[in-house]
Amino acid sequence: MLSRKGIIPEEYVLTRLAEDVPDHARYRARERRARFVGKNGACNVAHKNIREQGRFLQDVFTTLVDLKWPHTLLIFTMSFLCSWLLFGMVCTRLQRDPAEGAAGSAAAFVPCVTSIHSFTSAFLFSIEVQVTIGFGGRMVTEECPAAILVLIVQNIVGLVINAIMLGCIFMKTSQAHRRAETLIFSKHAVIALREGRLCFMLRVGDLRKSMIISATIRMQVVKKTASLEGEVVPLNQIDIQMENPVGGNSIFLVSPLIIYHVIDKNSPLYDISPMNLHHHEDLEIIVILEGVVETTGITTQARTSYLADEILWGQRFVPIVAEEDGRYSVDYSKFGNTVKVPTPSCTARQLEEDKSIMDTMPLSPKGTIRKRSVKLKPRFTIS
Repeated sequence: MLSRKGIIPEEYVLTRLAEDVPDHARYRARERRARFVGKNGACNVAHKNIREQGRFLQDVFTTLVDLKWPHTLLIFTMSFLCSWLLFGMVCTRLQRDPAEGAAGSAAAFVPCVTSIHSFTSAFLFSIEVQVTIGFGGRMVTEECPAAILVLIVQNIVGLVINAIMLGCIFMKTSQAHRRAETLIFSKHAVIALREGRLCFMLRVGDLRKSMIISATIRMQVVKKTASLEGEVVPLNQIDIQMENPVGGNSIFLVSPLIIYHVIDKNSPLYDISPMNLHHHEDLEIIVILEGVVETTGITTQARTSYLADEILWGQRFVPIVAEEDGRYSVDYSKFGNTVKVPTPSCTARQLEEDKSIMDTMPLSPKGTIRKRSVKLKPRFTIS
């Protein structure tokens, strides 16, 4: 699967399965306010003027995992080169006889490391020791305890660098957000009637056959608010209750599900109507799906958000599950498709206060699970 980050145009990425967006909507989307969470789940927040930069060095491993691949590889390459150069210089220093020159002795000199005649040969010996190559031309003698100590220290340093590098590479290649690439949300959310009540609905699905265990979903409304004391909160996060076909926040994500929120008196959408929906420019609804990856046991999280102009009033999602020869199949080409349904053009408050509005609403046809069977042509005929 192609990544979300610019390999192909955004409107054609698989995680944006929905109807095409008209050109005028794209231009309007550029003029709207900055969203808090992007459609691909990235948080649109920039951290500036951080004075305590040393806190990042206190957690070196997490800092290395968060870095981009070129920076991480550069750091490990420089770590190996610096360690080889350092111990190569130490080996060159150990080759000098401390008694030579002071006593003027002409006795035979036993080197600490054999076959080292220059810094180049000492550098090669340092590489052989740390990566355990051992070509056999150079070796530490028993006449120099300091060289043995240096050999032990270099082996420990090399093992530490290798352990950090392998752990970092493993964590970077198995990060939880990679699994979230196959967790998809509908491009648009809808508001329509369900069981006689206005509901905010969206569709979520998983493209992989391996399941997300203990999957939970929650939703928040992020908007600018002001308190009674005059305090302005630019990004006030309000939790709203979501419901789904299996009850509670836990979902069994085997096939795509329509998750909905009942717009009642406790909902931030209680006083929103189709006429003033698109005037709420500061309204943003964030959806967060969390669960444990079945194959790796790592917790993953997928996020998306819906602005006011991404909410369709009076529409519902088309059925995409069909029964074929004893099993269910999902047609993901219609994942984000919607159809218009009779929906009152009033707020949920007005609908709750005036029940007679429902009497004037025409009934919409009920959706059913389609059954399709494959007809086999007979190969033989009996005359």
